[in-house]
Amino acid sequence: MSIKPVVALIGRPNVGKSTIFNQMTKTRQALVADLSGLTRDRQYGDATYNNKSFVVIDTGGIGEADDGRGGIDDYMSAQSHTAIHEADIIVFVVDARAGMIGADAEIGKMLHTLGKPVYLVANKIDGVHDAAPAEFYALGLGEPYPMTASHGRGIGNLLDDLTENMPEDVEEEDQGGLKLAIIGRPNVGKSTLVNRMLGEDRVVVYDMPGTTRDSIYIPYERNGKNYVLIDTAGVRRRGRIDEKVEKFSVVKTLQAIKDSNVVVAVIDAQEGIVDQDLHMLGYALDAGRAIVVAINKWDGLSDDQKDLIRFEIERRFNFIPYVKVHFISALHGTNVGNLYPSIHKAYESSMFKVSTNRLTQILEDAVAANPPPMSGGRRIKLRYAHLGGHNPPIVVIHGNQTGSLPKSYQRYLENEFRKVFKLEGTPLRIEFKLNTNPYAGKKTTSSKKLRPGVSEARQKRRDMKYKKGSHKR
Repeated sequence: MSIKPVVALIGRPNVGKSTIFNQMTKTRQALVADLSGLTRDRQYGDATYNNKSFVVIDTGGIGEADDGRGGIDDYMSAQSHTAIHEADIIVFVVDARAGMIGADAEIGKMLHTLGKPVYLVANKIDGVHDAAPAEFYALGLGEPYPMTASHGRGIGNLLDDLTENMPEDVEEEDQGGLKLAIIGRPNVGKSTLVNRMLGEDRVVVYDMPGTTRDSIYIPYERNGKNYVLIDTAGVRRRGRIDEKVEKFSVVKTLQAIKDSNVVVAVIDAQEGIVDQDLHMLGYALDAGRAIVVAINKWDGLSDDQKDLIRFEIERRFNFIPYVKVHFISALHGTNVGNLYPSIHKAYESSMFKVSTNRLTQILEDAVAANPPPMSGGRRIKLRYAHLGGHNPPIVVIHGNQTGSLPKSYQRYLENEFRKVFKLEGTPLRIEFKLNTNPYAGKKTTSSKKLRPGVSEARQKRRDMKYKKGSHKR
């Protein structure tokens, strides 16, 4: 298996790194807005150009606020430096409108010491003098590539040279992994859990709500199995989403849920279960994703507090009785390893396969043990079932009068399927299909209208009687 080259996008805040990232990966994976410091963590993406694949890392800005005062900008700078050392190739992005400033020169000096290929990009050249990028020659990094990333101008020239010496793609097995979306309200410990699961400080952990503004995709391996962790921004109540960035973050969280195989919902034990926790679980259920719940910050709670949390779980999680709940401490690593068996069981349940014959047999057994109720004087009949999809699993049941089947009986069928197949952690959707009448919409041979309520069999007898009478005449 060939290892993909890694390209890191480096530069001051708000020079257009995330826009270039989106152009390279042909996605809108990185947040883009006219706000400085929007990208705080390393964001990974796959890019392909001229049948050559590579990994792109988008980073937070460095250079302007890296003052050593211990604030979040120092964390952002550390993340960028880590990306630089991970990368095989550096793309240094500068702002042609702003011109070269001292921070650019400092970054340029640092890049000279690495001994790695560096491509200098002068972004935002629209509306500036043609000679404006020339001042960046002073960085000693070669001729700058003029670009307007927001419109895609100039990106092709960069990619031509960037990929020139990269190997072409060859057919190989998918090296992706089970995707885990880590979701939760701000400051419940999602990033700490991610770092604990990875065994390294990969995403920013900082004692301030809302630190992670983007969703970060992080591939890793554990015990010979591949995973992709998706660390998401916290979702606040709609009334508190008063920043444009926060609104983006909600969208990114919902996208991460849809893009995942299993959702790990992190809840703060010290704050208890709140409505927003239930709303996020609802998002995951609506998306049909398998779920594992992690009650974080469990260490240090008194026995009375723990009993209260358990009571709240039993009372408020009654709509997801099939979801496994773990009590963990991401900071100390307590019980974090126990998440994996539940994650795998939830994923296997969401992807289970079964033949139509077996599914129909279980349906028949369930109907025999507890027949459907009567509707309009007639018994509802459920004839056969087949599997209609995965993640979430969908069971399609065919029958007559299925629209009249009570919700209670639908839950009964769901519970029977869950019990037989031992499904855990995943929603199960049941869809009902009406058996269609092949004669529906066709005119009868009788010229007389039937009284309301006449059965189909009686209608046929009257049609035959009418035919015989016509023949005698």
